[in-house]
Amino acid sequence: MHQKIKLACYTALTCLIFSCTPSKDVVYFQDASQFETLVDDNTFTPKFKVDDLVSIHVSTLDPEASAPFNLFRGAEEGVAMRPEQVNYLVDKNGEIDFPVIGKVKIEGLSPSETRELLRERLKDYLKDPIINIRIRNFTVTVLGSVNRPGTYAINGEQITIMEALGYAGDINIKGRRDNIMVIRDFDGTKVYNRINLNSKDALKSPVYYLTQNDVVYVEPNKSGKTASSLDQRASIAVSIISVLITSTVVLLTRN
Repeated sequence: MHQKIKLACYTALTCLIFSCTPSKDVVYFQDASQFETLVDDNTFTPKFKVDDLVSIHVSTLDPEASAPFNLFRGAEEGVAMRPEQVNYLVDKNGEIDFPVIGKVKIEGLSPSETRELLRERLKDYLKDPIINIRIRNFTVTVLGSVNRPGTYAINGEQITIMEALGYAGDINIKGRRDNIMVIRDFDGTKVYNRINLNSKDALKSPVYYLTQNDVVYVEPNKSGKTASSLDQRASIAVSIISVLITSTVVLLTRN
């Protein structure tokens, strides 16, 4: 009986040791002082990339004049449904095929720069056009030690890494906040950046603001890695015990 009590105490103590994480490892922006003013001087502006889906709508005071510059997917015959505007795909050359004016290279341009470029290209056709532009496939993927890993669709033109982690239910107690990896794609080249969210300097990081299709990976801390290792060992041990028990039962049955 005493042996069982000792074993239970030892198990509980082991779990407590492995599950404890120092508070300094889980506090965001811990070096920010009381009432300190942090000025966000990050000049991040989203840029279009290859394979982006872009919504562009052109309007003027004369709807008939601007109609040829807006493409819609018509309703099926006999089915009453509202026509859907067609999105433009940025091809491998960084171009979209725009009605009437043809190919327009927008890769590397921001929505405002693209708006000015189109306004210049349309000046021979339209007077003072209003051009609305939006990225339609803005998603970020959050993986690793977070509560709800997954891919999230973003409304708007920008999102911070803190907001992305909020979508994913925040980093869990076993995740590292001081060495988060952001994987970003530039013309088919993967760029890996790391950011320390324990420090206020994270606000100055080039990946504090995410771009479309960024992947955020939160790696486990020591307790997370230890727990994973213990789980694997426990699983192997259970498998071995199961095999031994089965073999013993078979032998006893035969005898």
